[in-house]
Amino acid sequence: MRLRVYLLLANAVSLLLIVVILVCLYQYMLLSERQLIWLTLASLGAGLLSALLHFLLVRPVEAAVRQVGEGSARIADGDLGARVPLVGPAELKTLAGQFNEMGGRLEASFRQLQAAEAARRELVANLAHDLRTPLASLQAYAEALEDDIVPDEPTKRRYMATIRGESIRLGTLIRQLFEISTLDAAKRPLPESLADMARTDSVPCVLEDVLVELLPRFAPSLDARGLRLRVSLPDVPLVCGLASESLARILQNLLENAVRHSPAGGLIRIAGEPADGGMVRVSVADEGAGVREADRERIFERFYRADRARGRDGGGAGLGLAIAKSLAEQAGGRIGVQRGDAAAPEAGAGPGSAFWFTVPAGRGDPAGGARADARKARTEIAGTNV
Repeated sequence: MRLRVYLLLANAVSLLLIVVILVCLYQYMLLSERQLIWLTLASLGAGLLSALLHFLLVRPVEAAVRQVGEGSARIADGDLGARVPLVGPAELKTLAGQFNEMGGRLEASFRQLQAAEAARRELVANLAHDLRTPLASLQAYAEALEDDIVPDEPTKRRYMATIRGESIRLGTLIRQLFEISTLDAAKRPLPESLADMARTDSVPCVLEDVLVELLPRFAPSLDARGLRLRVSLPDVPLVCGLASESLARILQNLLENAVRHSPAGGLIRIAGEPADGGMVRVSVADEGAGVREADRERIFERFYRADRARGRDGGGAGLGLAIAKSLAEQAGGRIGVQRGDAAAPEAGAGPGSAFWFTVPAGRGDPAGGARADARKARTEIAGTNV
């Protein structure tokens, strides 16, 4: 039964009760006949007026309830963008507002699910591609060696070197996949302030010390391509409020990216400086082809490669920058990329890219008096200038 019928029935019952009371009063001689007639007519008139007012006032209530019902049906049919107007009494307007908020949250959740599903499909497709290429090379060269179709020893050694290289490439990809899945599992809410970050259990480290340990690993790849490395640090040690392993991993991924995309004989610049808000800012710049502005937001996504500057020909799996982003953000910092700013790039060098990240500054200098020894230990590494 509809709400309007309920109200009309209630009004009719009330009116009938009044008439019965008036008749009883007349029977007990408490009312005259004339008074009974006038009171009955007045009651009937009031009842009819009340019924008319019920009929008119219930219409907006019914309309509001009907719109909420229609909106619910549209959402049930898959139209998550369904919204209802805020009409009717205040209570129904509140109900409509809560309904619209619920619809907005459902739509946002559904879009997140769609984005996650699309990302999952893209990840599987890219992973299949990155695994298929080295596996095909391994299979081809292994079959060639197994069938003994390569008679000369130099060619066999070259085949074995290729197999070893592809095995290393596969191992690197698997390691990066494991590392980024571990980072996802360990994600935690970012600190509310830098003061909170300063109170965490992370052991602070000095940027200079991390570079001294990290840069020798790149000496072979720098020498192989004739690349030069220039490090610019302030006189005051830059203490970073995160573990040295995490800082080294971020720098390693950015340096690998810079080496991969630098032209032969190019210059890679590493710079560190204090930043506003109690942060430390570190940048790694190269003289490669650069990253297009349209790709600068997505280049930190997993398996994403820009069409021109960062294509599959570069040899990376597309996970290094994603790992660096996760580590920087979990430490309470940020990461980004901008156009390179080399003052005088050499002939043939591109505009380059400058990848930067920030991390909270730590307290004190954990290395103490060993700072002078560390500076002496940082000699020229594959053409490194300090």
